[in-house]
Amino acid sequence: MFDYFYGQSGEMFSYFRVPQILFRDIKFKDLSTDAKTLYGILLDRMGLSVKNGWLDEQGRVYIIFPVQEVMDALGCADNKATKLFRELEKFGLIERKRRGLGKPNLIYVKNFADPRFRNREKNGSGAADSAQPEAAKSRGNKTEWNKTEGSEPDPFSSDAESEPDERTRLEAYFMQSLEVDLLLRVCPDEEDTIYQIVDLLVDTCSTKRKLLRVAGDDKPAEVVRSRFMKLNADHIRFVLKCLAESTAPVRNMKQYLLAALYNAPTTMQLYYQNQTNHDLSNRG
Repeated sequence: MFDYFYGQSGEMFSYFRVPQILFRDIKFKDLSTDAKTLYGILLDRMGLSVKNGWLDEQGRVYIIFPVQEVMDALGCADNKATKLFRELEKFGLIERKRRGLGKPNLIYVKNFADPRFRNREKNGSGAADSAQPEAAKSRGNKTEWNKTEGSEPDPFSSDAESEPDERTRLEAYFMQSLEVDLLLRVCPDEEDTIYQIVDLLVDTCSTKRKLLRVAGDDKPAEVVRSRFMKLNADHIRFVLKCLAESTAPVRNMKQYLLAALYNAPTTMQLYYQNQTNHDLSNRG
């Protein structure tokens, strides 16, 4: 049985500070309580970022708070954590920036009390004006992207960095060829994984390495690149399906996806052919 509070004994606790305006301003009435709580947690993490000197080139403070940490903090599943991030983005309370190459996303917690923010709203532009374009939205990860215990060397690292223009061109290509907008509508709970796949494809096709390790074998980078450039939305949906149905723990998500994407054109055809044969035999 817990005791009562006496005097100022309630001050012994540490608290997450959630701005009252999130509960009182009609603008945020449709923002879920869990999302408001997460915003308070992210605000608290800002103090650590300032202490560590985590500032970008424009002097803006950013934090690193993966989906897994949201799951641990709120005791929720990865789908719920991902939806909370999207909810905060929708209301302009955070902005996530993808960095690719397996690096965690940067999160900018937006200062909605800043007069400049309110002026943008009055002008009809909203917080979305300062956000990244749709193709460049950042995403978290339901499996640790960088977890490499017992893993092989990063197949994308190279002494020569790829040109930014090349990466931008490849990202635009895959966003269109994979019909990412459609995939996000059809598979909304897989948003993070879909963007991780796009990142992986861009990293692979822009690498300067001559050989890439795929499923334990060294393959010519041009062969891997050529196969990836032919992928479409059906292949991605198949990979997502395989990932969802996999019961074995994935120790290295990057290598798993790399192999699954490389083999998707072949394995997808065999999978659906076997499924069709099975259905026909049952009917007979």
